[in-house]
Amino acid sequence: MPGNDAPAKSTTRAPCLDDIPELIECMCNEKGEKSAAATKRVYELCDVGHKQNRVPMVCSGKWDVLTPLAKCLTQESGDGRHLACLALNNLSIPTENKRVMALGPAAKEVIGGLCKVIAEDKQESYLCCICLMNLSFLEASITSILKHSPSSDGSVIPPLSNPDSLIRVLEKLLANCPTVSKSGSGKSEGVRWACGLIKNLAKSEENAILFGKTDICKCVVDNLRNNSMTPPSRWTSNSLEDFSLFVVLNLAQWNGSKEALLDAETVKVIKPMMSEGDLQGLKATMACAFLDAEWREFPDGGQQASKTVADLMTNIVEKKGKDGQYAYGVFKLYTATKAFCSLARCANESSDGKEANTKTLATPSSVALCLQVVSDLVLSASEDSEGGSKYVPDPNSAEYCCLAIEHMLPAILAKAEQETKSQNTDKAVSEISNMFNSYKDVQGTSQKARKSAENASNLIKAANGTARPILEISYDLWLQYRKREGQPLDQFISRDAGVEVDETGPLDFLPCVGGNDGEGSCAIA
Repeated sequence: MPGNDAPAKSTTRAPCLDDIPELIECMCNEKGEKSAAATKRVYELCDVGHKQNRVPMVCSGKWDVLTPLAKCLTQESGDGRHLACLALNNLSIPTENKRVMALGPAAKEVIGGLCKVIAEDKQESYLCCICLMNLSFLEASITSILKHSPSSDGSVIPPLSNPDSLIRVLEKLLANCPTVSKSGSGKSEGVRWACGLIKNLAKSEENAILFGKTDICKCVVDNLRNNSMTPPSRWTSNSLEDFSLFVVLNLAQWNGSKEALLDAETVKVIKPMMSEGDLQGLKATMACAFLDAEWREFPDGGQQASKTVADLMTNIVEKKGKDGQYAYGVFKLYTATKAFCSLARCANESSDGKEANTKTLATPSSVALCLQVVSDLVLSASEDSEGGSKYVPDPNSAEYCCLAIEHMLPAILAKAEQETKSQNTDKAVSEISNMFNSYKDVQGTSQKARKSAENASNLIKAANGTARPILEISYDLWLQYRKREGQPLDQFISRDAGVEVDETGPLDFLPCVGGNDGEGSCAIA
């Protein structure tokens, strides 16, 4: 995560943690050079050569360095303000510190001070954006950060109604940026890191509703539109373009901001990027799927889209990244599964052949992965089930996988070239339809998912008796996965085959079997 790790130069003895009380007092009660000198010493305590001090300075409970540093952000003196930005930036890097800085007692002062520097367009604006971005990597903080909306009298003002709120400050920063800023300038750096901050804040559905009511969506699309001369393959990580496309992707998945992106003609701008066979192509592909691009707009008849998104789902479930493109944790499973579901819906709704188009997506490995996500959720919800998954999916991901399978059924249930009966298909039909019926009854499953599961179960049941190759192979892969994980293989086998009897009567069925008198009083004559 970005931070300013430049080593600090010291003209006297190196500071130590025991100096903090004296330094805090000087920062709070002195002005000018004396206050700036104390701030510099605090910065030196947490610079690149003293990383081990960062967590104790914030989390030990011995001192409050955050409030004095936040106060320094309001100074007119550039030195003290700049040094406070550097210190806060370094302190915001450790994961332990993020919660204290973003949600703790000094959070209002810290976020307020950073926001004020950005609003006043000081030269340290980009450092403040980086600091806020560092804090926003703590997902628990992203809604509270964006809700920052200060008032002079302490009254509560909705963020969208307050020109001094963080969201309006960021909107103004992006809107006032020249069409083509000089790379590396203070203005361009501020916009770049502001987009990095927005990228993280846009992961929340609640935040997306707020973003959708501002011009921020239009601004980030304009960033991509105005820099279209640079091919995505040449974008560097954390560049303005890289951040802007991430913002588009994160906002495109939420209904609250989707309309604003459609109004900005986002698909038209990012559609050419889908042909890139790298991270940027993946991001553009998923965003176009979320924004309801038509199936014919995906390159190679959707082949590349199908493979890259399915690979992403697999990597997330297996808790790994992709060399040279993304690390594990960059994408959430619900984002990847929703993108795959959106692609399946696009293919299913296309007017030029549902079966052919959905077949592009319905590879046995992709279908098996969707079955795996849904069944793992069912298994995790069953208290009496033994075994389990290493990756317990969230309910949204299971829902998107269920919907994806429903959309892909024209291909999944396609018959073999020569119609024959198949016991393997019958077995697959029985277990998969039972699994969807079990999923339908899992507590918390949405009405939309219940309806999809029921429809999928019924259509799959109707396929009984005739060989369905994709269904069979997908079932076999799903079964292999469950064996590897040590999951109960009888979880979805139907138990409605009937009741066995012997000469004494029904076995383990009626209470009279094996009575206390030692004789079966329910014997069948």
